[in-house]
Amino acid sequence: MKLAILGTGKIVEEVLPVLKEINGIELSAILSTPRSIEKAEKLAELYAISQASSDYDSILANPDVDTVYVALPNHLHYDYAKKALLAGKHVICEKPFTLTLAEFEDLAKIAEQKNRILLEAITNQYLGNFASIKANLAKLGDIKIVECNYSQYSSRYDAFKRGEIAPAFDPAKGGGALRDLNIYNIHLVVGLFGKPERVQYLANMERGVDTSGILIMDYGNFKAACIGAKDCSADIKSTIQGNKGSIAVLGPTNSMPELSLSLNGQSMTMINENSLNHRMHDEFVAFQAIIEHEDMTATKLALDHSHLVMEVLDQAVNSL
Repeated sequence: MKLAILGTGKIVEEVLPVLKEINGIELSAILSTPRSIEKAEKLAELYAISQASSDYDSILANPDVDTVYVALPNHLHYDYAKKALLAGKHVICEKPFTLTLAEFEDLAKIAEQKNRILLEAITNQYLGNFASIKANLAKLGDIKIVECNYSQYSSRYDAFKRGEIAPAFDPAKGGGALRDLNIYNIHLVVGLFGKPERVQYLANMERGVDTSGILIMDYGNFKAACIGAKDCSADIKSTIQGNKGSIAVLGPTNSMPELSLSLNGQSMTMINENSLNHRMHDEFVAFQAIIEHEDMTATKLALDHSHLVMEVLDQAVNSL
């Protein structure tokens, strides 16, 4: 994979040392705004990235780039991913894939027409502990209640209250708790149980953006409540409850650091099947293999999952 990275924000600074250690990934280019070009050049020097530029067209024209990783603010995902696909590049797009289901479906259609691979960077689907939950799910019997809570007081919330609106709190730029923290909860629940029958989002709104909220996903025989908050904090934990026991995710749903399995009448068992690597390592190892082997079967499975998540996201927004 000859990778171009779009963006110079926190997620890029976090993932670059991870990407540098994965066999088969070559860091070919990094894109920044003209204002941040010095930062891009420093990152390029630090991680031996061949090209640093604020000209997207020049990166797409680079023959040493076959894949584009879109790590830009949410509202830019669609336009930059579309342009890359039309230029014949594979695309890995940060979560949430797009702002709307229609945008996602357009990208998927273009990828199919161009025979290009399109993937969403969503960590929890590739972690060992996610596979462990799936392997142990039947032991819980009939699922009754699922609760996911990812609440983390944002470092930008105080500034937001003063009227300084960062992209993370800008509704026009896809900001808000639903698309930031709660999206990991949605991916976890949909990845385990598929599409819900009904969706309703109950949000706390400030200045037109959801600073926190509870997403209710009705699966008929059981209910799931996904809580995401940027304006308050709580114990970050998720629980899947069945009539024969429960599984708890002890920590954020983007990293799922440890699990506890509690079966009726038995002692609690602690589980950790995650690798010792950074939480983004396993997803990019998978992406590298998928792109190297042009694995369209794995691509379709991943896109089908992302499609269901985008359906939930659309229904949640429309329920406000």
